Amino acid sequence: MSAAFPLADADKCVKCALCLPHCPTYRVTKDEGESPRGRIALMQALATGALEASPRLAEHLDHCLACRACEAVCPAEVPYGKLIDAARVELRSRGYQEPWVARHFASHMRRPLRRRLLHRSLRLAQRLGLARLAERFGPAFLKRLLQLAPAVPPPKAWREHYAPRKSLGTEVSLFLGCVADMTQPQVSVAAIAVLNAIGIDVRVPQSQVCCGAMDQHAGRSAQASSLARDNLKAFGDGKPVLGTASGCLATLEDYPLIVGDDGVDLAYRAEDISSYLARNDIIPRIEFQPWKARVLVQQPCTLRNVLQGDEAVLKLLNLIPDLKVKALPASLGCCGAAGSYMLTQAQQADAFAEQFVDAIAAEQPHALVTSNVGCALHLGAALRRRGLEIRVMHPVELLAQQLPESMYRPGI
Repeated sequence: MSAAFPLADADKCVKCALCLPHCPTYRVTKDEGESPRGRIALMQALATGALEASPRLAEHLDHCLACRACEAVCPAEVPYGKLIDAARVELRSRGYQEPWVARHFASHMRRPLRRRLLHRSLRLAQRLGLARLAERFGPAFLKRLLQLAPAVPPPKAWREHYAPRKSLGTEVSLFLGCVADMTQPQVSVAAIAVLNAIGIDVRVPQSQVCCGAMDQHAGRSAQASSLARDNLKAFGDGKPVLGTASGCLATLEDYPLIVGDDGVDLAYRAEDISSYLARNDIIPRIEFQPWKARVLVQQPCTLRNVLQGDEAVLKLLNLIPDLKVKALPASLGCCGAAGSYMLTQAQQADAFAEQFVDAIAAEQPHALVTSNVGCALHLGAALRRRGLEIRVMHPVELLAQQLPESMYRPGI
């Protein structure tokens, strides 16, 4: 029996099946091994020795998107996210590793020097036209990365402190994220602009690193713990820690599971920026510039099921005059991004995304708004495949765009 696997938590599952209609993989396959209760049964059998690790068992567990929709509807409050992470630790300890492309990508994201090298290499390849050549003739994993990658912006040199014109004496720290910093630095710029506009000082700790999500969800607990402890040091000043990627924020809130009691304080201080702004007293008094447009809001699984901040986005966007805001139906489920899932399970991930594109195409919005970088990349690629020129934005990006000219500070 494995001493590390939380059997007591798994035993809370009474196999009632209320989660089944909410599980993306079960809805597609109707296979119990692809359902939350089926996977929990497999985890219990693996941890107790009733079943040996096998390729088939590993596939059932690795097919899980870890969207945690099952958690949101579970009457027994089974901590499924904790269980699937622990089960993958078990699998990795028995030699069943995540596919090479995801391991390789995670190793670059967790090491700042490697990440900067990858960032500059991707940008150079795109500028020289090599990206199209590699996408056409390169290996499958490289083609996949290039399909997902938008035009890579130049690396952003962040300052330690961004001061508003008139400070209210409140300071926050901004968590940049690794993939978000490479592909969406304009979102962090927008976050700073909005926070400065309401008088909040923004600190950007230079020693911050990847949140550890890719390692945590792949069962590489030692690497996830190391990254978490680096961030505990970087954000050890007691300030609120705001992030623009809901997947990263969900991981920061899981730090007590990753590093124990040492992670409690940072988990308490971490918050999605939209939730933070929605509680601010000044934001509703801003006379945002009107935008006569239609936007669709996609609520990432991490925002809806883990952070429970989906209403904050709608509240903020409804402050913009003339903007018609509509949320995509929750019944669509997960878009298929799910961290490295869009790399390791590309065919199934794209099938999930196509359902979203069908719904988006029917509405013909001017923009699609999402709060997670992985969802933005995945859905953006799906829209491009369909030939739909719909801008994908972060909610704070839209807020910054519509700030009164007197409040926006370009050149951050």
